[in-house]
Amino acid sequence: MDCHAHLMMHSMKKTLQITGYLSLLLLLLCTRNLGAQNYTISGYITAGETGENLIAASVYDLKHEKGTVTNNYGFFSLTLPKDSAELQVSYIGYEPVVKEIMVDRDIQLNVALTTSIVLDAVEVTATQVDRIQENVQMSQIGVPVEQIKKVPALLGEVDVLKALQLLPGVQSGGEGQTGLYVRGGSPDQNLVLLDGVPVYSVAHVAGLFSVFNADAIKNVSLIKGGFPARYGGRLSSVLEISMKDGNKQEFHGEGSIGLITSKLTLEGPINKGRTSFLISGRRTYIDMLLRPIAKSNAKEEGVGLKPKLHFYDINVKLNHNISDKHRLYYSLYNGSDVFFSRIKEERSSFAGGLDWGNWISAARWNWQISPRIFSNTTLIFSDYAFDSRIEIEEEVGDITTTFKSKYLSGIQDLGAKWDLDFIPNPSQYIRLGFGATRHVYDPGAISFQVQEQNVDLDTLIGNTKTRSTEFYLYAEDEITMGNFKMNIGLHASAFSAEDVFYSSLQPRLNFRYLMNSRWSLKASFNTMTQYINLLATEALSLPTDLWVPSTRSVRPQRAWQAAVGAAKNYNGYEISVEGYYKKMTDVVSLKAGSSFLFGLDNSWEEKITQGEGKTYGGELFLQKKTGKTTGWIGYTLSWNNRTFEEINSGRTFPFKYDRRHDLSIVAIHDFNERVSLTGSWVYGTGNAISIPYQKFNIYRRYADGGYNTNPVEQIRDKNSFRMSNFHRLDLGIRFSKQKKRHLRTWSFGAYNSYFHKNPYFVYASNAGEFDPVTGQYFEQRTKFKEVSLIPFIIPYFSYGFKF
Repeated sequence: MDCHAHLMMHSMKKTLQITGYLSLLLLLLCTRNLGAQNYTISGYITAGETGENLIAASVYDLKHEKGTVTNNYGFFSLTLPKDSAELQVSYIGYEPVVKEIMVDRDIQLNVALTTSIVLDAVEVTATQVDRIQENVQMSQIGVPVEQIKKVPALLGEVDVLKALQLLPGVQSGGEGQTGLYVRGGSPDQNLVLLDGVPVYSVAHVAGLFSVFNADAIKNVSLIKGGFPARYGGRLSSVLEISMKDGNKQEFHGEGSIGLITSKLTLEGPINKGRTSFLISGRRTYIDMLLRPIAKSNAKEEGVGLKPKLHFYDINVKLNHNISDKHRLYYSLYNGSDVFFSRIKEERSSFAGGLDWGNWISAARWNWQISPRIFSNTTLIFSDYAFDSRIEIEEEVGDITTTFKSKYLSGIQDLGAKWDLDFIPNPSQYIRLGFGATRHVYDPGAISFQVQEQNVDLDTLIGNTKTRSTEFYLYAEDEITMGNFKMNIGLHASAFSAEDVFYSSLQPRLNFRYLMNSRWSLKASFNTMTQYINLLATEALSLPTDLWVPSTRSVRPQRAWQAAVGAAKNYNGYEISVEGYYKKMTDVVSLKAGSSFLFGLDNSWEEKITQGEGKTYGGELFLQKKTGKTTGWIGYTLSWNNRTFEEINSGRTFPFKYDRRHDLSIVAIHDFNERVSLTGSWVYGTGNAISIPYQKFNIYRRYADGGYNTNPVEQIRDKNSFRMSNFHRLDLGIRFSKQKKRHLRTWSFGAYNSYFHKNPYFVYASNAGEFDPVTGQYFEQRTKFKEVSLIPFIIPYFSYGFKF
């Protein structure tokens, strides 16, 4: 038996031991309360108008002061002693419901809530179980989708990721970019899940817009630390986005027409109350407007032109209630960017361009095994692909020459996972699960085809596909003992590639101590392991960035993070203060002076280096989710450094996105049902950059007497300079009016309202200076100048409708 097989057998034995222990633990917990006179109330909390399952809705017994919250599928389970109970069910944005129940048997209870225009924040939060100070989970932020839709955005395009950039601990890569840099991590270290499926490319148009259509989304949650054991595979964050299920009661639709895109969402029942659908689409139409002009201008020059320039998204959701205990869901997402043109002249033609995008789907089966046990089985598929092609045809006399090239790269996942929720009593919530994913990497291959009179060449250059399998097992237990609450868990994972095997045991700990009804202290510790890596630039999120596996020479990235904090809820305001420290090992970076061409070089492993990352800091967050005025204030003070033996002579240097100060203020005020005003202001320390302190030429002389020169720049310390500080004000206003058959909304706003020139990059200018007195030029001097991507105000408007 070889070493690889021996390691796999050893890991399987450890996994079986853990499975046996968890099974024994579950058996003990199941039998712990057999002699007690307890019964369980379980069921689903939904929105009455649509039938949508509500995530994290509160179910609280006012008499016994015990409660719980619904899971990601709207299911709850609350075990109480044999007695009468007074259940209050509440959710932000909905009227609370109180039900008096005699608990003398197990009861199935489904509750439908009705929406409320303006909530009394004090009344709703007084008994809410998931208040920030009650929740053991720290470093987690949820932003209501309705708030996200009102935040001013570039060109008026509502963007989930750009709204999240306004939260503490989260930074953008640059002006207008959708990349998320969470607590010192890079975008590839974020686990982005759409209905539980990993999304590998989250941006359109090189990062200007995200792939998530807010009209198709019902819940957004970001975890920056203290990760529960059920999550794994990334180092820095978990972004969980849930799609709407579709209206089970009535047919409805909504849409909008903006400056660059139009959107339309349709949803309704297939079988009222049991089966529903949702379909949502978004597409840019700049190409439709510009195409006639471009074709007309080209025709005047005797050229045929067919341009394609757009991106689109399609979301589909189906769900069916077989019974109260069995439910089926199917989710589908497809999105793509297309940049292509075809030019036809009299005796020649050119066609070329590129496109990239995601296919994502998930099939789920919910099974309520008993009033206290809930199971979810999921099959997932994720496919990200990048495609670039060129076709050239030329006629010279009677000879036609054809040249074709095509480049393909991407990553594909096929997996399955099983999750179990067990709620033996109100003081304990147990989660168990396992899963496996098969990764297929296509790190780049280019095909050439040349056809001429006597030549027919067809060849393929580049890497072959590689495969790996990643699997995991987890258990976590959330326990309440008086004022003390904790979530303890273990995430065990393993990774098998063609010639290597890695495994990891990752403990997860979250603690909360309730000082009084409003204040709590929290602490967390977690370790994470990441087996797949992204070969990328530090600047834009480009479609040519490549996903590659850990190998024998490229070790998995690992991290541990500790955090402490305090949380308070006061009259609808949530306040949290956190300090954190995170250390990362074997993080990946390109070596100094190295580059890779579309992954065609088989020696990509030799062009990267691995090192350490350290990030630490403090965060302040004040949020208000209810009432006429909502929004948040977020401030981050942080340090973010990297150390690589082969970069900067082994000396520690600031990461490019090390940002000492980061402040965001978001305010949304509803004057009435018809008019709302929104504004956001951001401030951040400038990005770290490297500037050479000297420049010289290296001369190379050839045997024939010729020579060439290569300029060389030297820097003392990497990223030792800073660009100017960043700040921007965005404003927006919405006017809504209920028409006879639909709700109409006009939105107007301005991005970068006071014309501030935020730096995007720095370039060196070598122009000489002219002295008007002497009439002579001074010696050429290098000056560094900042360039702004958006130096002016960008107004926007859109028309929205609901019916």
